[in-house]
Amino acid sequence: MKYIGALDQGTTSSRFIIFDQEGDIVASCQLEHRQIYPKPGWVEHDAMEIWQKCAQCIEGALEKAGLTGSDIAAMGITNQRETVVAFNRETGEVRHNAIVWQDLRGADLIDELKEKTDATFLQKKSGLIFSPYFSASKIAWLLDNVEGLREEAERGEVVFGTIDTWLVYNLSGKQAVVTDVSNASRYLLMDINTLEWDRQLLDLFNIPEAALPTIVPSTGMVYAQTVADGPFAAPVAVAGILGDQQAALFGQACFSAGMAKSTYGTGCFLLVNTGTEAKLSEEGLLTTVAYQVAGCAPVYALEGSVAVAGSLVQWARDSLKLVESAQELDRLAESVPDCGGVYIVPAFSGLFAPYWRSDARGVIAGLTGYATRAHICRAILEATAFQAWDIFRGIERDGNITLSELRVDGGMTNSAPLMAFQADLLSIPVIRPLVVETTALGSAYAAGLTVGVWESLEVLASQWKEERRWEATMDSAERDAKISFWKKAVDRTLDWVQVDDKES
Repeated sequence: MKYIGALDQGTTSSRFIIFDQEGDIVASCQLEHRQIYPKPGWVEHDAMEIWQKCAQCIEGALEKAGLTGSDIAAMGITNQRETVVAFNRETGEVRHNAIVWQDLRGADLIDELKEKTDATFLQKKSGLIFSPYFSASKIAWLLDNVEGLREEAERGEVVFGTIDTWLVYNLSGKQAVVTDVSNASRYLLMDINTLEWDRQLLDLFNIPEAALPTIVPSTGMVYAQTVADGPFAAPVAVAGILGDQQAALFGQACFSAGMAKSTYGTGCFLLVNTGTEAKLSEEGLLTTVAYQVAGCAPVYALEGSVAVAGSLVQWARDSLKLVESAQELDRLAESVPDCGGVYIVPAFSGLFAPYWRSDARGVIAGLTGYATRAHICRAILEATAFQAWDIFRGIERDGNITLSELRVDGGMTNSAPLMAFQADLLSIPVIRPLVVETTALGSAYAAGLTVGVWESLEVLASQWKEERRWEATMDSAERDAKISFWKKAVDRTLDWVQVDDKES
């Protein structure tokens, strides 16, 4: 039996999962890390804490499985995207807390650049839009605000890498400094067509190329071997890297153009494979690299991102003390037939796709004396489904396709009322696979393909199995009415923060 490891580093936790060659989970270990909020709209992580937790997860999963590092044929990495770590290339010294993808401190710079740069130029170059969501404005902030960092960057002494770069660097004993094309496509600095750092984009943000990692394919290449004094205590091939949402697309076996998946985690991310064509969006969606097999043309995707999904449930539990667990929230939501006229738009960090409004802030709309705790719980779940509906319709219009099903994954797919409501809103089947850890599975697949554990994408597609599906039951009149109220609620969030005094 051959085993593949997957290091899945997410926004709130890290985990290491060991898969067998059938794609089944053998063992896993997961640990949370701190969320650091220096100011409103700012979010940071301790990069050293993340690496230490990842190492502990690797050791813990191996122990649970009764395996050693020598039993692992290869490992893949999948990671929270856009989050940036600045570290010294030689010593590994971290120069500032990691700036997280949710962080808005780059909003002022983005607003300045909007005034002097054509957004169409930016989209054609990068596939992206002007937003502090992406890595470029975070790197620019670090360069301007951390003493001595710009000089170090220009000399190539410091690296600005996403979390995949940081993990490979540490696993390889400070030898490899790489990022794969799926992560690189989220910097707002890579040419979406050439898959290289782009001089015009680098100049726009005043970022030296010497401070960026080398761009590599997602699979088909061994980037490094782990070191003997690391968590594996043996050489293991690091042989696959995918940003978390692209990894979920890969793990869901969405290898053909027109296949789509939606991941329901801290945020919600819906991607559709568009094949080898980088289709540009007119609906506020993103063009991103889905994956690249070494020596082959890249495969692209259209993507819509929702900043707050599962984190809204956490907020209701931890900040509002509305419930004690996600399971209790589900039970309360199921105890009422509808939301009772309550609509929640969780624009905690502004609105992402398809609106891209940093000035928006969250609202609870439609409150009356009739509303109960149960109605609010149901509105919390429905908020994620409505946000996914916004993205879904935009993808269909951009891609000129009609999606016939949606493959789903992530922790929130355990919420039956959410999945049922999602099927009702989209009016198509929503399907959960047998192995729901598709983000980790996707990176394991990428690594296993490289070392020959799996022979082809067709073999991987044959391993995908359905576990449960939800069919639409809501009539069109009721669906249209709910969507109309959702749009009204979204309108109420806009222009809350003025351009000249944004909290970011």
